[in-house]
Amino acid sequence: MIYFLGRFLFFCVFKLFFRFRTFGRKNIPVSGGFLLACNHVSYLDPIVFGCACPRFLSFMARDTLFKGRYFGWLLMRVRAFPLRRNAADFGAMKEALRRLRRGEGLLLFPEGTRTVGGKLGRGRAGVGFLARKSGVPVVPAFVRGTDIALSKADKKLRRASITVWFGEPLTISAASGESDEEFAGRVMDRVMGLKAAAEAGTQTF
Repeated sequence: MIYFLGRFLFFCVFKLFFRFRTFGRKNIPVSGGFLLACNHVSYLDPIVFGCACPRFLSFMARDTLFKGRYFGWLLMRVRAFPLRRNAADFGAMKEALRRLRRGEGLLLFPEGTRTVGGKLGRGRAGVGFLARKSGVPVVPAFVRGTDIALSKADKKLRRASITVWFGEPLTISAASGESDEEFAGRVMDRVMGLKAAAEAGTQTF
């Protein structure tokens, strides 16, 4: 209920103040588990993708955010679970796989951290590992405008147009011999393609 109400309220705010739009929602699987692999430029990104996606999502969030009693409680209620940064967190990976195999959608930032200036970073192997172990499709996604609405530098809300694009799902094949790192690179190449199409004004994917 908290997730549903929060998504509705934020969606209304984004529509009113940030001219919020989404394209390619048909690429989100109707049922079953899936990974949503997105670029990351602002603290707003998890909320924006949660509003843009037609299905409920689970979220990984750095473990320090759960230390606050009330904020940690709220994060748990909106389907988030902790991830240790800069460490091999096998517990978080097991929880992610459990949710994917249960048929949930999981938001993931393959770059691992926020980037600056609209540039895309290198994808980490984690997205390949989860895709290979769970067997679920990976939907690439690109957001534009959140870095202006809430930048990494000044952390002050500003009026901006926010748009999300969802691309066609990708799958990793064990038979092809594709490594987790190679698949992560392919995912980021697709995100780059969405970025290029967005800049060219293409609205269907």
